[in-house]
Amino acid sequence: MGDGPRLVEAWRRSAPADPITPDRFRSLVLLDANFDPEGLRVAVDGDRVVGAAYAVRRLTPMSGTDLEPEQGWIPFFFVDPAARGRGLGRRLLTDALDWLHGHGRTRVDFSSYTPNYILPGLDAGTYPEAVRLLESLGFRTLYEAAAMDRALVGYRFPCTAARRRDELAARGHRFATPSDDDLVDLLALAGSRFNPDWARAIRECLAAGTPLDRIVVARDPSGRLAGWAMHGAYASADERFGPFGVREDMRGTGLGTVLLHLVLERMRARGAHSAWFLWTGERSPAGRLYRAAGFTTTRVFRVLRREAAR
Repeated sequence: MGDGPRLVEAWRRSAPADPITPDRFRSLVLLDANFDPEGLRVAVDGDRVVGAAYAVRRLTPMSGTDLEPEQGWIPFFFVDPAARGRGLGRRLLTDALDWLHGHGRTRVDFSSYTPNYILPGLDAGTYPEAVRLLESLGFRTLYEAAAMDRALVGYRFPCTAARRRDELAARGHRFATPSDDDLVDLLALAGSRFNPDWARAIRECLAAGTPLDRIVVARDPSGRLAGWAMHGAYASADERFGPFGVREDMRGTGLGTVLLHLVLERMRARGAHSAWFLWTGERSPAGRLYRAAGFTTTRVFRVLRREAAR
């Protein structure tokens, strides 16, 4: 038997708050275009996997031709509880960092790797020992990402959002499920004004068969695409909200609130009991919008960075 099934079993023992399945591991790690088996460091005791650390760098660009030659990532590491206290985690991480440094990577992030991050960062409340280990190796907190949830049982479209929708519509704004022709503008807006990974996620989920009615787009009176919201973009998880974006010059108009609630309404109509996502700034404008819509923070992740000289 190869290391894959044993590694998944060890992961479940080591991080029961964040278990993984063989198919998710295959999709997010082994089938990643940037996967290099040399970057996956695995510790074995007899026939038992007792730890692992995964290092990755770009072999294919996220967008354009940029391979981010100084950037590397550690998307995950773990040590079996029975093997802790003997320095194994430090050895695995040091080996992974040395491998990245040998490929010229002087900046390493845990664990904000796209496209296939496992979690946005490290949940310090759940894994305090891991925080101490990373900090001892020179990692420092870069920023925090909040995961949020909202119950949809009994959800009703808010009256204030409905009034704003009607006011915007009276001024010539249009809200609709995108047509095929709308997708060109949607991908351009997501990729150029927000994040190339969002454009990738939208493109891949639609190519895999995600229905267009999981998306609501908004056009302004001139016909320009002003924003969108959606659900079901990642791993066919219908209750996962996002990506979601509004053009900079349209923010503060209530457009984002309307788009958010139009999608939540559709999610509830499909029988969703909740809406959730993994990544926003708690104190950002988006974070405030989500809170106003009834979302609450369920976890906070630290994105950490280590910088070293060549």
